[in-house]
Amino acid sequence: MPDPQPVEGPVVLVGCGRLGSAILEGWLLTQTVAASDLIILTPSQKPAAEAARAQGARVNPPLEVLAEAKVIVLAVKPALWRDVMTPLLPFLGDQAVILSVMAGVTAPTLAEGIGGWPIVRVMPTTGVSRGGGVASVWSADDRARALGRALFQRMAETVDLADEALMDAATAVAGSGAAYFYAFTEALARAGEAAGLDAGTADVLARATLRSAAESMGDDPLDALIGRIASPGGSTRAGLEAMARDGRLTAMLNDTVAAAVHRNREMGA
Repeated sequence: MPDPQPVEGPVVLVGCGRLGSAILEGWLLTQTVAASDLIILTPSQKPAAEAARAQGARVNPPLEVLAEAKVIVLAVKPALWRDVMTPLLPFLGDQAVILSVMAGVTAPTLAEGIGGWPIVRVMPTTGVSRGGGVASVWSADDRARALGRALFQRMAETVDLADEALMDAATAVAGSGAAYFYAFTEALARAGEAAGLDAGTADVLARATLRSAAESMGDDPLDALIGRIASPGGSTRAGLEAMARDGRLTAMLNDTVAAAVHRNREMGA
């Protein structure tokens, strides 16, 4: 498959917090969008926005420039999007697409607040800043969906969702998932410490193991990867059996994802 082509702008980024900054850095790193095609709207000075300005991006220009915008990327807190978008709407042209990276805010809710512009929802991870993130994409509009993919597939493993209702689950697995792996790594390090390792050594071993596992995973089936390490009757198999006893690993992760899905829906209400 040929490499995806850069996206021609103007592309407007509304909000430059943690996720907005990660997206901006990823666009520039992967040359998804040229800096000269970027318009950044942010209420406060942000390092990522200033770095983009130095490369030719426009930061907080007069709103009249939004008339030619190809896409408006909403990267603000879910509770604030109505207040942020209302003053922008009179300046948008008919060709604009609204791209939301806000957790929990559904397309019907967005449409109710902004009107008839095509909407695409994308949930990326902050790993897009390094060109190695994950992004879930959904839209009922083919053009908007294609634009959403184009803006993220150079810097993320990108998946299409068949139903918007799946976005909360995708967010709970991928958007939040890195934190779960970090929490597991922390717990693994503390377990190593409990088994006799000093804290520093346990931290190094747990972190290095997570990195090594991620780098060697590839696209092989997960049960095959486990089987390469866990020999029948060996110590790894004993540990896995303890982890899975009484279904506790599956139950814990079901509860974890369900709690994140519930909170996503609360934030979008």
